[in-house]
Amino acid sequence: MADKCDLCLLGLIILSSLLTGISGVDHDHVFIRSGENVRLSCNNALSDCKSKTTWINYNSFRHSGTVELITKGIKRKDTERHERLSLESDCSLNIKNVTEEDYGSYSCLQYVNGQKQGSDADVYLHVLHVSVSPSSSSSSSSSSSSQTEISPGRSVTLSCQLYSCTGFSCDDWYEGFELLWVNQAGVDLKTDSRYQILSSSDQDHCIITLTTTLLNEDDNREWRCRLTHRNQLKTSVRYTVKYSDPQIQEKLKSV
Repeated sequence: MADKCDLCLLGLIILSSLLTGISGVDHDHVFIRSGENVRLSCNNALSDCKSKTTWINYNSFRHSGTVELITKGIKRKDTERHERLSLESDCSLNIKNVTEEDYGSYSCLQYVNGQKQGSDADVYLHVLHVSVSPSSSSSSSSSSSSQTEISPGRSVTLSCQLYSCTGFSCDDWYEGFELLWVNQAGVDLKTDSRYQILSSSDQDHCIITLTTTLLNEDDNREWRCRLTHRNQLKTSVRYTVKYSDPQIQEKLKSV
């Protein structure tokens, strides 16, 4: 079986060609924000494929190498994602409530009488996730499922991270791709001096942070982290400030 890490690196090479319409490569790329449900297609499905399908996943976040999620149509109960997975009649893989840990390469394999049929059908899942870090708060971070007390006069940092198995660097960004923070009107916040926008990269994800000091008029203000390719929106996450008495609340929600 091919090394899934090598497959992830191969994704870096083929990603641009896939999205510019070059055919002949049996790979899909799916971009999604955390918290959504996703369907990964099996492009080499056989007729009556459900009992013949195996889905495997690789990413380095989980430090577990290649993991079988579905084995010949049966969900593996020893995986922590067991309850969030399901196999469709067309052999596509459904993942509910996607987290940043779900990113990576997924392969759909078909077996008949113990023999693998055809080539692996690979899908690369890229997950956009935002966390929140007020500089002076009892809670240091927040995700879309939790809240953190914030108030006017405090500094807040929003960290938008694109998790991807292609091992890219933000400094060597794919041609035509852009990760940016915008306001409700879609204006890039780099043009506003009240915001500090910084980009960086880690092993498997690109990061763009927004830091600002909250103002009284920021109540109900919305900021969006957007991933685009050649000005075409792939996915986005929005953060809306909510002030209330006596505590200040913030809400992170999907577009």
